[in-house]
Amino acid sequence: MLQQQLTTLLAQTDIALTEKQQQQLVRYVELLNKWNKAYNLTSVRLPEEMMIKHIMDSLVVAPHLPGHHYIDVGTGPGLPGIVLAIALPNTHFVLLDSLGKRVRFLMHVKHELGLDNVTPVQSRVEEYQPSVKLDGVLSRAFASLQDMVDWCSHLIDHSGKFIALKGVFPSEELESLPTGVKFEQKIALEVPKLDAQRHLIILSKD
Repeated sequence: MLQQQLTTLLAQTDIALTEKQQQQLVRYVELLNKWNKAYNLTSVRLPEEMMIKHIMDSLVVAPHLPGHHYIDVGTGPGLPGIVLAIALPNTHFVLLDSLGKRVRFLMHVKHELGLDNVTPVQSRVEEYQPSVKLDGVLSRAFASLQDMVDWCSHLIDHSGKFIALKGVFPSEELESLPTGVKFEQKIALEVPKLDAQRHLIILSKD
């Protein structure tokens, strides 16, 4: 049933996934649903809703990530990082979260799905130092743009991007950006079956 739902949702986008990738996404939802009962990883309880509100909501970002090394800060149960790692197997994602139970779940998902392109890390973002130059910092429902920039600035150089997944266009947050950071681009995202605004906000260092 989840597989059929995913196929129907994908048909409403320009995103092409292999059968294996689709199976990995379905398995991820099954694992998230199973672990959620004990670990309380997400407030979304129904697998069918997870497919829209988590999987598709993350998946629509995939066409807008040109680089090969990203960090997903405050990843929680792996959103958007796990979903993007499945969709972009040649791109590496560090999945950063401060809570051990979430990182244990991510390690299990990595092993279960055979995802060689993810590295779950338990750490506070301020204390983490990447081992390679990152193309971008990803954030989904993690913090305000100001906090994201303040906490994550050490993770990228001038060629890297801050990429925030937002709902309604965050006009006020953009007006109060700290100096040294510039607004580059907004991308309106369409998530099938989700009746809500979604925007990708891209910032860079001046």
